[in-house]
Amino acid sequence: MAKKILIIDDDPIIVDYLVDIFEDNGYETCSASSSMEGMEVLHREKPDLITLDLQMPEEWGQRFYRKLRKDEEMRDIPVIVITGIDGTHAVKDAIGVIRKPFDPDKLLGIVKKTIG
Repeated sequence: MAKKILIIDDDPIIVDYLVDIFEDNGYETCSASSSMEGMEVLHREKPDLITLDLQMPEEWGQRFYRKLRKDEEMRDIPVIVITGIDGTHAVKDAIGVIRKPFDPDKLLGIVKKTIG
């Protein structure tokens, strides 16, 4: 059974690009365009890994991350931050922080190392 990745990003072009990258490499995907929607999708889909943009309307990614880490059932899901801002300080224990524009091979390397 394919591993599932939740993509949380408000930019539909980035979401489509990430979906293509992950699905072309055998992963299932689901997505959310805000951190609030991300929480709903998280509980419905129970992904194996999350990619998280930090700068989004309504609620920034850091807030999603804090809520995730307080959730007993979901707190251990690995998170890769993909952002256009300096986010290394905002998400201390993310398995990776990748700056936009990003190298898809670098991203895939982190994903494969983390969930296979």
